Amino acid sequence: MQIFKFGLLAAVALCPLSVTTQAADCTRVAAVGNNFTHDAAVLFSENALKNTIAGRGLIPKGPVKTTCDSGSAMIECHSSQMACKGGTPATCLGPWLCF
Repeated sequence: MQIFKFGLLAAVALCPLSVTTQAADCTRVAAVGNNFTHDAAVLFSENALKNTIAGRGLIPKGPVKTTCDSGSAMIECHSSQMACKGGTPATCLGPWLCF
């Protein structure tokens, strides 16, 4: 019974450490897209986000969050997503063209 209690205590102590380690390997990546139409601005910001994540060698996790502001003549959209280490960096020429 003592071994069981010790094992349970060790597992409880290590679980928060593993969650902290995983969280340290992840970051929120953001990108901006501008255009005259809402749909094109969303497309530009999401494409820039996808290529930025790939260029850094990260793996995207979870949903993409996109917000748009139409305060001026151009519509500006901001997209963000969590991304974690573990991928191979892609060769990119800016945020628009990755190989």
